[in-house]
Amino acid sequence: MGLFKPDLYRAVGLGFVLGCAALVAVMGSPFSHKSLAEQVIPSATAATAAPALPDQTLVAPSQDAAR
Repeated sequence: MGLFKPDLYRAVGLGFVLGCAALVAVMGSPFSHKSLAEQVIPSATAATAAPALPDQTLVAPSQDAAR
């Protein structure tokens, strides 16, 4: 009777193979131009610039502030 059962080696090997397949699918293989992540997840785009607000430093002071 060995220390580990053959089922353990089979499960570890299967997990390794499935993990490698998942990494290749997500990160992209060297033979493809686009990875699966680039095809599924849209690329980020920057927000548009906020509209310029008028300069309010040149507004005439109100009558209440002049007292």
